Amino acid sequence: MQSVDAAGKEGGTAALEKALTGEELTYDDGVQLMKEENLFLLGAAADKLRRDLCGNTVTFVSSYYLNYTNVCAASCPLCAFYRKGNEDDAYTLSTDQIVARAKIAIEQMGATELHIVGGFHPKLGLDYYEDMMRAIKSAYPKVTIKAFTPAEIFFIARLTHNSVKEVLIRLKSAGLDALPGGGAEIFHPETRKKIVVGKCSGDEWLDTARQAHELGIRSNCTMLFGHVEKPEHIVDHVIRIRELHKKTGGFTTFIPLKFSLENTELEQKGLITAESPSTYDLRVIAVSRLLLGNVLKNLSVYWVALGKKIAQVALSYGGNDMVGTAYSEEIFKAAGKESGTSLQELASMVREIKRVPAQRDTFFNIIRRLD
Repeated sequence: MQSVDAAGKEGGTAALEKALTGEELTYDDGVQLMKEENLFLLGAAADKLRRDLCGNTVTFVSSYYLNYTNVCAASCPLCAFYRKGNEDDAYTLSTDQIVARAKIAIEQMGATELHIVGGFHPKLGLDYYEDMMRAIKSAYPKVTIKAFTPAEIFFIARLTHNSVKEVLIRLKSAGLDALPGGGAEIFHPETRKKIVVGKCSGDEWLDTARQAHELGIRSNCTMLFGHVEKPEHIVDHVIRIRELHKKTGGFTTFIPLKFSLENTELEQKGLITAESPSTYDLRVIAVSRLLLGNVLKNLSVYWVALGKKIAQVALSYGGNDMVGTAYSEEIFKAAGKESGTSLQELASMVREIKRVPAQRDTFFNIIRRLD
């Protein structure tokens, strides 16, 4: 394969040449790369930047996904998980049930992180969430609680007539350590209005994340792609993440999430008939790495959404992290995706591509190497 340095000199676009020299890419650069650049050269450039920033270590966390309710006031056509509350399979876990699941996660599965998200339940008060945090921390003070996306925080604030800041302060006091990055979807309103119903705007998501960061609560950030978005909307989304991180330094990693079609309203109405091709997935991941540049170091490849084989390839298109074991993940499972694996299998997947696997904590501190 042609070296990335030679490729940049032999007719690669101006945008790719800028990326190779470490210059920050503009919106127009990103659009050019999404639409025009040779995929293999794009991947080589992204892989070079990944190697310069992160070396050859690929990280992942031992995480247990705890979905406390599937009852949701929103009705997003992209989601196969939500229920309105009167269905036979609608549920809301009690605090005791949540602690029982935490016990399984920590004592039997060795989870160091509880990833807790749920639907926008229209009848749960703030005390429900505070009691959840306190009960978990009382039983397991050392576990990291990564809970409630910025979209959930915004909803809880509106529902309980509190400010976003007040909700964050109270949850942090109760034991919240970090926020997951879900609910971001696509920020651009042209796409967002087609895939999101009853959820915060892109600006509101970003402002909620900003307030969390200013309170010392770090978060992931995500982008859901492969549905009805345009290339311009991908670029707009990643740049807005980059610009907020410049101001707060509060994001731990960026996770491009591939949209899963099965059982969603978008599929049922025939608005989307197939999931995005792997070539598009790899392009999005590579362009994301190049747009983030030196600003946000970590880019996570979510194997649950991509599938394990494409996830391995994506680690050569800019990815340096595989998110985690995702024990008991329910949201992508509702859309027909496999969930749950072991640290050993993730390590084996990394070794197969001649990289070095390492278990990390929520904040990307290495716990142990698994080579």
